[in-house]
Amino acid sequence: MNSNQSNFGPTRQLEIYQNIYPFFPIGYEDWEYRASQVLGKGAFDYAAGGAGAEDTMKANREAFYKWRIEPQILKDISYRDLSVLLFGQKYPFPVFLGPVGRQILFHSEGELASAKAAARLSVPFVLSTFSSYSIEDISRVMVKSPRWFQLFWGTENEIALSMIKRAEVAGYSAIVISFDRPLIGWRERDLRNVYFPKMFSRALANFLQDPVFLSKLAKLPKQDIQTAVDLAFRISYNPGLTWTDFDWIRSQTKIPIVIKGITNPNDAELAVQHQADAIIVSNHGGRHLDGAVASLDALPKISEVIRGRIPILLDSGIQRGADVIKAIALGAEAVLIGKLYTFALAVGGEEGVYSALENIIADTDLTMANAGISSLSKVDKSLVVHN
Repeated sequence: MNSNQSNFGPTRQLEIYQNIYPFFPIGYEDWEYRASQVLGKGAFDYAAGGAGAEDTMKANREAFYKWRIEPQILKDISYRDLSVLLFGQKYPFPVFLGPVGRQILFHSEGELASAKAAARLSVPFVLSTFSSYSIEDISRVMVKSPRWFQLFWGTENEIALSMIKRAEVAGYSAIVISFDRPLIGWRERDLRNVYFPKMFSRALANFLQDPVFLSKLAKLPKQDIQTAVDLAFRISYNPGLTWTDFDWIRSQTKIPIVIKGITNPNDAELAVQHQADAIIVSNHGGRHLDGAVASLDALPKISEVIRGRIPILLDSGIQRGADVIKAIALGAEAVLIGKLYTFALAVGGEEGVYSALENIIADTDLTMANAGISSLSKVDKSLVVHN
């Protein structure tokens, strides 16, 4: 699938089905189960779990069940256009790989494997601040493929700005700043397992290669790694951030800035007023706030507030093609997946992520076709009904 137009007629469908890796799962639940078999309990629960009783995670899925697609017949859907336009750049599919930290916990190649898989399909890859490979490492393997950098903005503005500037130089086309995790949530699975990934220095590549961060250490990390680890995590949470801080960082770069973590319509309006270039409707997959509103439930009201002034993306709860189409119908331009490709990474590395991506893209295309839609640009709220 290397074209913006796709033709899943009977011949093409047969080719896709024949090319599916027979040793890889197909559906989300199968990927999750296989990942549970290859990962230790601590790593699997860290990837699969959420905050508290995990009610937010449940709500994210239940929200999709509330909406049903109302298909139209006798429409010419011989060719479909799945492309989306963001910041003047066309992307072939509306599915992006969202930021997932510490991917080396799930596979030895970590983010390198995920980035390579994304590059093969020209799917944007969003690199987490807490990655096992650096901004520059990922840039080298993706070459000209689209990538964004996700920033957890801590207490050291100099370090945050240094990472943004490094991303600019390395060819990243957007900065995603996550505000949906001011503090780490009450994660019962991790507490029961006594599994705290913050202790793993292998997830600090972006810090250990940052000149500003290194200037704050008395010794180089190779001489005293524990001090470097302690400093990185001590400065990585900043519950004191406000819109005034956002204005400052907005003024420091011309690269598009995407605010991640909006579920409140008032915050959506403030994002526009403070010149965010896009927003991601997200509750961080339910990983840090239990009992929160589902991302999809928040989307329609936020779309009404935004009124097309800036792009809206959505993450949290996306598992299949029908989810993608429902999210777009309710106001999103594109979606980000996280757990799905994390499980695929654990199961099959680069090839696993590639297979999972191909499957959800094919599923999205076929869902759109069977709904009687030939282009994502024609998908709107009239396509779905509230159940």
